Amino acid sequence: MKISVFGLGYVGVVTAGCLSDKGHEIIGVDVQSSKIESLNQGQSPIVEPELDLLIQKAHQHALLSATDDSEKAILNSDLSLICVGTPSNDAGGLDLRYVREVSSQIAEVLAQKSSTGVPHYLVYRSTMLPGSTQALVDEYFHELQERNSIEVFFLPEFLRESTAVADFKNPSLSVIGSRDGLPIPDAVSRIIESDSTTPSRVVNWNTAEMIKYACNAFHATKVTFANEMGRLGKHFKIDSRAVMDLLCQDDRLNLSPYYLRPGNPFGGSCLPKDLRALIDSSRRHGLSLPMSENLLISNQVHLDDLIRRIERSGEKEIILLGLSFKNNTDDLRESSMVEVAQFLLGRGYTLRIYDPHLNVARLVGSNKRVLESKMPHLAAVLIEDPRKAIGERGLIVAAQKNLSMGELKDMVTEKHRILDVNGWDELKDLSATYEGFCW
Repeated sequence: MKISVFGLGYVGVVTAGCLSDKGHEIIGVDVQSSKIESLNQGQSPIVEPELDLLIQKAHQHALLSATDDSEKAILNSDLSLICVGTPSNDAGGLDLRYVREVSSQIAEVLAQKSSTGVPHYLVYRSTMLPGSTQALVDEYFHELQERNSIEVFFLPEFLRESTAVADFKNPSLSVIGSRDGLPIPDAVSRIIESDSTTPSRVVNWNTAEMIKYACNAFHATKVTFANEMGRLGKHFKIDSRAVMDLLCQDDRLNLSPYYLRPGNPFGGSCLPKDLRALIDSSRRHGLSLPMSENLLISNQVHLDDLIRRIERSGEKEIILLGLSFKNNTDDLRESSMVEVAQFLLGRGYTLRIYDPHLNVARLVGSNKRVLESKMPHLAAVLIEDPRKAIGERGLIVAAQKNLSMGELKDMVTEKHRILDVNGWDELKDLSATYEGFCW
């Protein structure tokens, strides 16, 4: 396939080299003459293991050339990849001037090109915030899409410097975005073929844009967390490398999807208490752990957002499915639903709670103290009969899966609304209006 690659920086050159190695004919486009000259001489303009050999091989087989002539590149290719930089502006925001410039050039050329009945494929590879592809399509390619002259995709890159060629050939994650997450054409699928056994996921544009930022934020979080534990460990004469080695041995909780599910704020007897102790200890010893210190703050912000969504529903009758901090326990300590219930009662809402694991008469110790201090009248709103708890109308805040779908289908009506806090997808099948907390 004939492919034009706009932007011969790090991502563009690696992409051009690797695609040429698969037999594709590549035309690189850039405004810097030094990069163009290097590629046309069979030399890589960047330092990256294995890339020199790929560029030399492509040059020898006439599979790779470079130019500053955008029109020539577009007219002589079936697919265009935009790999130009998206630097930060002075305020820290994203500067899309180069992406916009190339998009404009491509739109102008395609508008004058005679229709062949086959659309030109445009693939954004530059890192952009969610909504960027849609905005660019609306601005530059709306009419071209209307006449089927172009199809647009977003292909996030996950290339690490010094291992980029290996990452391209065998990616740990492969994602491509189409307009509505619909299947991609065979021509486009050819550019994401790899040696990896991990299948490529096709999602919508916004999701494909978001995953790049989510990955990088997660990587930065892991590095920062390890460094904060390192500083704390050093102070206590602990080898924090050994601590991290032990942490990584747990692939059930630590290195797993277990806690990576957006939804309920964290709570319970351990996480909040131990975070406070850790932060207090670090402060008393003159250590600053900014990320750890802000975890409880972020958790409260998340809880506040949940309460605002309940308020915005406009419903005055609220049904909580689950009050304890998680399902299959009666532990009320630091439970986000206790905070929600306390807020709603204080604001005069009609509240009904269904939690089959709670028995007010059997609560003891810390659990009993939580009840006495925050919800002394729990018995009046804790309903044992699920049908009475669900009632005939109101907002159901589904914090736990403590009823079967069969039971809910028999009780929930069109007069109900549902706010799903923990990702219970089957709730969408009920007759009530459904909203996900983080989706």
